[in-house]
Amino acid sequence: MFVDRLIRHAGPAALALALAGLAPQAGAQSTPGRSARAGDLAARGAMRPLRHLVHVEGVRENQLVGYGLVVGLNGTGDSTQVKFAGQSVTNMLTQFGIKLPEKTSTKLKNVATVMISAMFPPGYRKGQTIDVTVSSLGDAKSLRGGMLLMAPLRGVDNETYALAQGQLVVGGLNASGNSGSSVTVNTPTSGRIPNGATVEREIPTDFESGDTVMLSLRQPSFRTARNIVQAINARYGDIATTRDGTSIEVRAPQVPTQRVGFVADLQDLQVAMGQELPRVVFNSRTGTVVIAEGVTVKAAAVSHGALRVVIREQPQVSQPAPFSQGSTVVTPQSDVLVQEGSGHMFEWPAGAKLQTIIDTINRTGASPDDIMSILQALDQAGALQGELIVI
Repeated sequence: MFVDRLIRHAGPAALALALAGLAPQAGAQSTPGRSARAGDLAARGAMRPLRHLVHVEGVRENQLVGYGLVVGLNGTGDSTQVKFAGQSVTNMLTQFGIKLPEKTSTKLKNVATVMISAMFPPGYRKGQTIDVTVSSLGDAKSLRGGMLLMAPLRGVDNETYALAQGQLVVGGLNASGNSGSSVTVNTPTSGRIPNGATVEREIPTDFESGDTVMLSLRQPSFRTARNIVQAINARYGDIATTRDGTSIEVRAPQVPTQRVGFVADLQDLQVAMGQELPRVVFNSRTGTVVIAEGVTVKAAAVSHGALRVVIREQPQVSQPAPFSQGSTVVTPQSDVLVQEGSGHMFEWPAGAKLQTIIDTINRTGASPDDIMSILQALDQAGALQGELIVI
C-alpha cells in the first residue's frame, strides 16, 4: 500500500506518479420480481430528461458547403500564385457583362477565395437564416474587414439549399512589416457570418410519416436503452420496444399536431442512465485536458522522463588548393546535446480523489503533453479507471 509522502530521486526520471484507485461504486439493485417503477429506475443511475439521452431519427442537422469570394481586404488577399483566384474573379466579372481581354492577368490583393460551410437545422423553412463559417482556400494572410459575395451552399446531393453573403467577423489578427517580420494572433484566415445564409430550399424529413417514432441513443448502452423502454411503457403503456442498445421504436399518433405534442412530452420524461465510465478527454492540437469527476487509477507507478535534445548543424566547407583541379566539398558536422533534468516521485494513499491528482500535477508544473503521456501510460497498463479519449 502506498504512503502519502514525497520521494526525491537523483536519477534521470523527470516525473513519476503513483496513484491509488477507488473501487467502483456499487449501484443499488432492484429487488427481483418488482415492477419497473420510477423509484426502481432512479436507483440504477442518475435521472436525466430523455432529450439528453436520445435524438429523434429524421430530425437532424445537415451539412452545407460552398465556394465563394471575399472582397474588400486591405492587401491581405490571395497572391498571384493562386491561379484559380484570378479565374474566379474573371468568371464573376463575365457574369456581370464585363469581358476582359484574353490572357489578361488579374492581380488583385484585396480578393480571397474561400470555402463556406454551414449546418442546416431540422425543420427550417424558406426565408430563415443560418450562421456560416468562412475559411481561406488560397494563401490569403487575413480575412479581416472582408465581405463575402453571394455564394450558393449545396448539400451532398449537389442541390442548392441556401445563399450566403455578408460581412465577416474575424477574431484573428495578422500584422507584418517590410522586413518580413510578422505577428499572428489566433486564426485570421477564418471567420463567421452570423445569420449569413438565407434558406432557399427546404430539406424534407420523414418525421411525419408512419405510425412510429425512432429514438437513437447519443451514447449506445444496453442498460440505458432498457431503462428508456421501461420508463416509456410505465408512463404510456406497452408502446416502446428495442432490438439493441442504439435505437428504440415508439408507437406515436399519426396526426401531426398530436405527434409533435407526444414527442415533446416524451422528451421531458425522466430516465435513469446506465452506469458509465468517467472520461478523460485530451485535445492533441490545443493541449487541452478535461478530466471528469470520478476518474481514479489503480495502484500504479509511471515514470516520465524530461529529455531535452538539441541538434546543431554546422556545415564545414573544404576548398581545394589553387590549380589542383579539385572540387569544393561540404561536410555536414552535427552536434547533439541531450539534457535530462532531475526527477521526483509523488505517491498517494489508496483511494486518491480527482482533486488530489490535479493538485499534485499542477504543483509539478507539468505541461499538458506530460499529463497526456502519463494518462496514456496508465491506460495502457490497465490502471486508469475511466475512458481515455483523444480528439
